[in-house]
Amino acid sequence: MKCNLLTTALLAMSLSACTQAAGGGDTAKSPTIAPTASAATSTSLVTGLPDFTALVEKEGKAVVNISTTQTIHREPVQLGGSDPYEIFRQFGFPVPRQNLQPHDEKRSSLGSGFIIDRDGYILTNRHVIAGADEIVVKLNNKREFKAKVIGADERSDVALIKIDAKNLPVVDIGSSSQTKVGEWCIAIGSPFGLENTVTAGIVSAKGRNLPGEDNIVPKIQTDAAVNPGNSGGPLFNVRGEVIGINQQIYSQSGGYMGLSFAIPIDDAMNVVEQLRASGKVVRGRIGVAVQNLNDDLASSFGLNDKRGALVGSVEPDSPAGKAGMQAGDVILKFNGKDVGDSTELQRLVGETKPGSKVQVVIWRNRAEKTLDISVAALPTTTEAASDDTGGHGKNSDAAKPTLNAFGLAVRDADAQTLAKLNIKGGVLVTHVSGAAEDAGLRPGAVIIGVGTEEVKSAEKLVEILAKVKVGHSVALRVAGPNGSGASFLSLKLPDHSSE
Repeated sequence: MKCNLLTTALLAMSLSACTQAAGGGDTAKSPTIAPTASAATSTSLVTGLPDFTALVEKEGKAVVNISTTQTIHREPVQLGGSDPYEIFRQFGFPVPRQNLQPHDEKRSSLGSGFIIDRDGYILTNRHVIAGADEIVVKLNNKREFKAKVIGADERSDVALIKIDAKNLPVVDIGSSSQTKVGEWCIAIGSPFGLENTVTAGIVSAKGRNLPGEDNIVPKIQTDAAVNPGNSGGPLFNVRGEVIGINQQIYSQSGGYMGLSFAIPIDDAMNVVEQLRASGKVVRGRIGVAVQNLNDDLASSFGLNDKRGALVGSVEPDSPAGKAGMQAGDVILKFNGKDVGDSTELQRLVGETKPGSKVQVVIWRNRAEKTLDISVAALPTTTEAASDDTGGHGKNSDAAKPTLNAFGLAVRDADAQTLAKLNIKGGVLVTHVSGAAEDAGLRPGAVIIGVGTEEVKSAEKLVEILAKVKVGHSVALRVAGPNGSGASFLSLKLPDHSSE
């Protein structure tokens, strides 16, 4: 014990000395250097570990367990023949129990939620209650209620349900927009049905877009442990305010692996407001396909940075089309708000009430231009467009590849290809290598423009590319499959010439 105490004391002295040195230390033993502002405060950037007990005691009362039951109709499985189990009888085996009549089976699932209104309104994930025949809510004090669905939104995965109760404890709603990466957060829920489980971590990222989603609502990423059953539960900050709804995890095993994702509470409450008013959510649309800029694309359009959303295609009769927006425009501002990237534009447009008239600042021909657009309503169901930029077939035999400095061979697109893509003209890529392959072009892709200029013939494309200087880039506009839109690829002329 004495040895341990002595070791602890020496360690404390060592740490104290390190702390003193970080702030300037003993000037007789170290160079005389005036400390900068960051150096002077570096030891106080992290003040210690938080104590979550008071938060859990106060806010945990409003966190609920949600169990659902769903009826699944089953048809009998026929193995063939008039007696499918005859083979069992022939060899003296017991005949399996069977149900040759149609029957119903009950399926149960568990999730979490939290009370946002003293009259029984509860927020959770849509996928927690989707398809349920019965929803049972268990409060923190073990009381149980059957709940009804007020409304659910598939795109945001937010659902609002209600129980017949009064004077319930409620959570404090915070602001996800004020949440900072690195701040502490805790999740409360029912992982694996274990009610009132508390886990802690930090906000590890914001605005996270996940593969396979339309990303109308970018997520909060956290390392607070979230497991099956946590879905729909609240994510709190250290002030006891809800900043998100725990939604899903990233896992290769089915269990928690350090990455959890939550729906920002600002977006969720916007959905709740509409669900309470009408039971459905209406979002805006302007009718463009957009993508993010990279350094080369930004440079080719004469922009100093990568902010903004690059328009790949515009629906002719859409609000954007009627306002005069064109492929190759870069949207810099929407309704007075800066557009950082394509995901942010999607969110800003979706939040805009259909019928609203907004001003959109675009970048065209190396200058800003303002368009007035009347926002339309996004259909309640949409089919996701493919992210592919062109075909991936073999090199065409219609023309012998003649590689230029870009590693690109093309020919005029035939009538069948144009009809398939619903375009009037374009250039079919027949062979790629070098810079063209690195840019993402593949045989079968159809180039329909360079920057804002349309390209309807191979001759025109060669003419444009011949003017590109070594080390510079051009933005190729490539038709999407089946006319699903277009996207830009940055093609750079390398510093060496091809043979």
